[in-house]
Amino acid sequence: MKTRHILLSTIALAITTVAMAQQPLTQYVNPYIGTGGHGHVFLGANVPFSLVQLGPNQHKKGWDWCSGYHYSDSILLGFSHMHLSGTGCGDLGDLCFLPISRTDQTETVFSHADEQCRPGYYALRMHSPEVFVELTATQRVGMHRYTFARGTQAPMLLFNMQVGNGWDELTGSIIHQDSPTQLSGFRRSKGWANDQMIYYVAQFSQPVTLDSLSNDITAIIRPTRPSEPLVMKVALSPTSVEGAYLNMQAELPGWDFDQTVRKADEAWNRELSRIDIKTNDPTVRRIFYTALYHTMTAPSVFCDVPKQPSSNILYTTLSLWDTYRSLHPLFTLIFPEKQADFAETFMHIYRQQGKLPVWHLMGCETNCMVGSPAVPVLGDLILKGFVSNAEEAFQTMKASQLISERSLGLLREHGYIPYDLEPSNETVAKALEYCLADDAVAKVAKRLGHTDDYQYFNQRAQSYRKYFDRQSFFMRAVDTKGLFRPEFDPIRVIHRADDYTEGNAWQYIWLVPHDPHGLISLFPSEKRFMEKLDSLFIVEGDLGEEASPDISGLIGQYAHGNEPSHHIIYMYDYAGQPAKAAPLLRRVMKEMYHDDFDGLSGNEDVGQMSAWYILSAMGLYQVEPSGGKFVIGSPILDEATMSVGEGRTFTIRALNNSSENIYVQSARLNGKQLKRSFLNFEEIHNGGTLELQMGPRPSRFGTKPKERP
Repeated sequence: MKTRHILLSTIALAITTVAMAQQPLTQYVNPYIGTGGHGHVFLGANVPFSLVQLGPNQHKKGWDWCSGYHYSDSILLGFSHMHLSGTGCGDLGDLCFLPISRTDQTETVFSHADEQCRPGYYALRMHSPEVFVELTATQRVGMHRYTFARGTQAPMLLFNMQVGNGWDELTGSIIHQDSPTQLSGFRRSKGWANDQMIYYVAQFSQPVTLDSLSNDITAIIRPTRPSEPLVMKVALSPTSVEGAYLNMQAELPGWDFDQTVRKADEAWNRELSRIDIKTNDPTVRRIFYTALYHTMTAPSVFCDVPKQPSSNILYTTLSLWDTYRSLHPLFTLIFPEKQADFAETFMHIYRQQGKLPVWHLMGCETNCMVGSPAVPVLGDLILKGFVSNAEEAFQTMKASQLISERSLGLLREHGYIPYDLEPSNETVAKALEYCLADDAVAKVAKRLGHTDDYQYFNQRAQSYRKYFDRQSFFMRAVDTKGLFRPEFDPIRVIHRADDYTEGNAWQYIWLVPHDPHGLISLFPSEKRFMEKLDSLFIVEGDLGEEASPDISGLIGQYAHGNEPSHHIIYMYDYAGQPAKAAPLLRRVMKEMYHDDFDGLSGNEDVGQMSAWYILSAMGLYQVEPSGGKFVIGSPILDEATMSVGEGRTFTIRALNNSSENIYVQSARLNGKQLKRSFLNFEEIHNGGTLELQMGPRPSRFGTKPKERP
């Protein structure tokens, strides 16, 4: 249950964010960014953190269609109510409706010139049949409006349960006509989520007839008054048809489509206004607010409308291997009132499956990606004071790290993961991810006074040292004898069949974000560490034909298109050279993010790619996953004001900022000189102002040992 304190925080936050919004921020959002290339983003109508993602669906044509839509395509299967955004695997695409002109039609051709999309609204003028399609949504209800061309005698909609994205495969469905204006049922499927069930209720603004029903898989819906627009509401529930009906009554009892569009726009503006920025570059403004928009596609609510306002909201679509790095740290700053719900979601999943989520999707554990990524997120929330039942949360973290599956048994037995005992490879990546998770357990144990647990997990968190080759300065796989794997190529990659995960040895040297100074100490000197880090952005080489397509956005061997690289540039701060980070940060923000369809250097990964940009554009980044400091980088915004809770704001002001003045010369926090190149979470969360004096040349700011993170 939430406390009165959190409820008051929510009210104060809403008042603050509304006041901060001087004009509709949705005008700066370009939903098409990332719909081309390898961005894999969702395009359609939704509201922040909603279960419903209502938008167009296309055929499954490969990896770039993971969201169900790619800008290069012009074939439409219909409009489905659930989608993923930015993932590397495909699923969902549930409950698809398509206007048709003949009963055997299952697809149509469309033109992007006939599309419109803005936050909370999608429209398409179709020509076969001639109909204007409009979509909008609430959190749990999708709303359609079909305006058929004048003179259309027999308009029809195909309701096609067979349609799905990626690996999705229909295993069962019901289409039941409850009355002339209502359908209900469910869709069950398997795919990435191995047993997904979604219930629905569809209501129509006029009586419809249902014919050509095919085994509850497809049906033809015919409106009885073709001269009137047909408005349809489709409510979803993860629990029952009754739950779907109650969700509709709670969120969208009426039929005013235009008002629903306005409310969706208001919802987006309210959340986008949590960060108010100043910049003279309109492209940067569009990229920034589109990025902020993309961060709120998920996590998605995964519960019915609570009967009590104080009830916890549960979430799904938890791409934690990606989002523990930037998205969740960002959310602790701008969505403080949601953190208790995220923590309760994690613990609710633990109670169901005996471990914290890995990559949780629609009530199913996919076990996708390596490590225990929920552990550092939950640890971060405890250390930042967002979890009231910290002891219970700690016990879920501890228990999740002591199970035997997913190589954790080998880690517990040997103190590391010997490659000759692990048939599924990727041992270096697994081990390093487990180290940072163990570090989270250790830090929370220390906070709560569990001395034995602290000592045990802190020792495990240091096991990354076993993989460090002091001759080559790479992290390498180790066998039961403590010997490195003899075959070694630091650049070539064999996807899912070598020692790393979606990366190579060059990218995995640095995956010690929980202990940067410990990593530096493994090198003969700071100078040698710096030489190795410098080399990362210079070294060229062929990744090979079997490399993961996720390894993209390359600068040398730095791969911004995939998450293991995201903290690396900020490692310069830990070695006392923040000035070396500045030109690289500016380069990444300029070259890897664009205001066009192919505007992302890699998968959006459910908000992570965008969260990196948001934090970096403001000039901050949390490197250490649990309770870490926010390192000062090189802001491209002249000013950014975050609403951080209970009516407080935190402003970052870059004075004399420009494309030439990229180096921090000095800093003042709340009017007092700040010599260190980082902020603690509390200093931001309590509100205030950070002023950064920018200049064209490197300075001594943050270079002294006592001033380093």
